[in-house]
Order: sequence, then structure tokens, then C-alpha cells
Amino acid sequence: MTDPIVRIEGVAKRYGAVTAVDGVDLEIARGELFALLGGSGCGKTTLLRAIAGLETPDSGRILIDGQDMTGVPAHKRPVNMMFQSYALFPHMDVAANVGYGLRREGRPKPEVARRVAEALALVKLEALGDRKPSQLSGGQRQRVALARALVKQPKLLLLDEPLAALDRKLREGTRFELVRLQEQLGLTFVVVTHDQEEAMSMATRLAVMNAGRIVQTGTPHELYEHPATRFVADFIGVANIFETAPGRWLALRPEKIALSAERPHTAHTATGKVADVAYEGDRSLYRVATHSHGTMLVSTANVHRTRDGAFRRGDTVWLGWSDTSGQVLDA
Repeated sequence: MTDPIVRIEGVAKRYGAVTAVDGVDLEIARGELFALLGGSGCGKTTLLRAIAGLETPDSGRILIDGQDMTGVPAHKRPVNMMFQSYALFPHMDVAANVGYGLRREGRPKPEVARRVAEALALVKLEALGDRKPSQLSGGQRQRVALARALVKQPKLLLLDEPLAALDRKLREGTRFELVRLQEQLGLTFVVVTHDQEEAMSMATRLAVMNAGRIVQTGTPHELYEHPATRFVADFIGVANIFETAPGRWLALRPEKIALSAERPHTAHTATGKVADVAYEGDRSLYRVATHSHGTMLVSTANVHRTRDGAFRRGDTVWLGWSDTSGQVLDA
């Protein structure tokens, strides 16, 4: 990667006996939307806070735009951070919240007014500048927090679980808004999330973290189609993972398996009985108890239906997949 805007070299952070971040090396390219993905306690938020200057690493260093940030306080870094709680001032109206950082810097009032108006227009809240946070919906408060982060024109915008407080439908729409803004502004966004669907739909690249370490980095397509370890295969999407030989594991996505009443003409087959069917609107997931590979999940994308409709619990079925359908994993 040429000229990364963020370079993390051997960063570690401990809290007593607990190692939150364990020797992380990472580069983030200029102008990309990068996601740090992992479960609770994996170290992703600690790493984000270290980039922001809110945590001091015990070892290693962080460079932003080629400058070593060791010893540089948070307020002097070319970074702004949007917190999960949004942290809006309840006694200030929207415009005052957005312009707070500029006023603290002593910017002239005309400049503050102009930049606040531009930031509110970016997030489509230009008509709500005189409202208090209590008068806004959750989605509107989220956009105010985003405008406040953008108004200072940082080189790097850090977002900690930015959609966690929104309901599902609003989260889905806001994902596209964040991607649109990032592309429009050309800024580098680093997003922390535990939601793999959120990361996969937004990020140009992502890093999966576990136990303070980065397990795998790549595009959403690379991590879904070519997981390197059992942890990544199981964490990203849904996968059937089974041992094909001593010490050799295979990850097989549910949509890569054909399900039929007759034995399919594929390189690999298994037979079993339908244990459960989960209807999910645009698809159904079948849980099949096989004789040779344990319980496997199959999506309706490759179901060859019986004459009277879908398979039911207790039906005997065949599963089939090709040599190229699965991904060999490290332990």
C-alpha cells in the first residue's frame, strides 16, 4: 500500500493483567472506509481510541499522514471522533452543537456560521439548526453528531459503533448515507462495529479482530469467500465447518450447497433429514442432520423443491457441493 494515511506498528495496550490490544500492525489507505470488526472485548474500540489519542499505547507507535503521534494529545491530532452515545449538549441547539469545536478554536463568527451551515446541509438537517437534541429523532441526533465531527474538516474520521443506537430499518438507510458522505468528501473513515452485516455492506476493507489481535484483513468479498481461519469463517456470515481429514477443515457457505430429493451429480454428497426450516422472507434456511457431516445449514438458493412445495421437517434429502465450493481453513 502506497502512502497510507494511518500506519500502526506493533501497538499494544494492557489494563493490568488484561491485554486489550496485542501487537497490532495495520495500514489504512487514504480515502477508504475501513472497518474494525469483532465481538465485545476484542480490542477494536481500544485501538480506535489509541488512534484518536484517547488511549496511550504501552508499546508501538501510530503514524497519521506520515507523522508519529507518540505524545501528541487528542486535540492536536488531525482526527475527529464520533462516539456511540453521540454526546450532544442538551442545552444547546443543533447549530451550537455542531459549531462547538470551531468556537473553542476561536474561529471568527462568520466562518463558524458558514461552516456549520455547510455541515448541516451535508447531513440534510439545514432546516433544524434551532432545535434542541430532545426535539430530534434518534436518526437526526446521529446526523448532528456526524455534522459536528465533519465541521472541523479532519483528515481522519473515527466512528465508534455509529449505528448502534438506531432501529434496524433506520440503520439500513443510514449505512448508505455514510457511504455517500464518505465518497462525496473523500475523507478516510474508520468505523468500529460488532455487526458483520454493517461492516460488509459499508467498508471498502475491513479487519477482523479477536483477543486483541487482527486475524484477517481484506475486502468484504475476500473475507466472505476466502476466510483464512475457522474464527473468520464462523464470524463473517454463516458457514458449515467440518473436518475433511485429520487437522484439515473446510468452510462451506449455505448457498453453495444444493439440496434435492434425488442424489445430485456433484463431486461431494451427503444425505440426511430436515431437522428445521427457518423462513426469512427472501429465503429459507434448512437445518439438515446428515449422516456423515453433522448438522448442516442450506439456503433456499439451491433447493430443488418437491412437487408440492418446499421440503418439510423429517423429509429425507440429499446435499451436494463441488470441489470449488468450500474454503480450506487454518485451525
